[in-house]
Amino acid sequence: MFTIMLIEDDQTLFTELKERLTQWSYEVVGVKDFSNILQEFTERKPDLVIIDIQLPKFDGFHWCRMIRTHSKVPIVFLSSRDHPTDMVMSMQLGADDFVQKPFHFDVLIAKIQATLRRVYNYNTEQNLELKTWCGATLDLVKGTISNEEASIELTKNELYILKLLVERKNEIVTREEIITSLWDDERFVSDNTLTVNVNRLRRKLADLGLSEAIETKIGQGYIAKDKTV
Repeated sequence: MFTIMLIEDDQTLFTELKERLTQWSYEVVGVKDFSNILQEFTERKPDLVIIDIQLPKFDGFHWCRMIRTHSKVPIVFLSSRDHPTDMVMSMQLGADDFVQKPFHFDVLIAKIQATLRRVYNYNTEQNLELKTWCGATLDLVKGTISNEEASIELTKNELYILKLLVERKNEIVTREEIITSLWDDERFVSDNTLTVNVNRLRRKLADLGLSEAIETKIGQGYIAKDKTV
């Protein structure tokens, strides 16, 4: 059974979501002290976090940043704020998804299921391999890419995007293919979310001297270039 930490100060919404998620066989835990969320997160060790942006004391962005300094646990934002910068900010801080209120529960559960499958299926036998690309090694178990320059940790989304591109290096992988594979159903994610993740991945690859290794094909998708092929 997966444990979900639901960080939501609206008690009515919290109770409703807890009841419905419990029906899907998830264990749901809340927060008692909104000024000490990180400690409760550390004690609970949830498999996934759902967090609102507007919270007492400090906002959800603050707590997402704090959690990311300690854990790669998947984080889904749940918020009534609809400004595009909120979604961009959440992705830049390492969130895995963003759900805007009001929302249909079926959309939320689909995102939760897709995220959990994506994150916790990496330890299957077929994925216990190292992939080489441009003189770097992509470790699917550790979630890192490294070469002689450095070793860089990747978020689950970044790792999965790079895995898809590297497996088809020097070929165009369309944005639609990446979105569908990453989120299971392209209806449940914005095109902008993919752009944010790829841009963040490029910035990390720059530390390895690979800033130009992922090429954008306008109107099509991306190519993981590799001259060794």
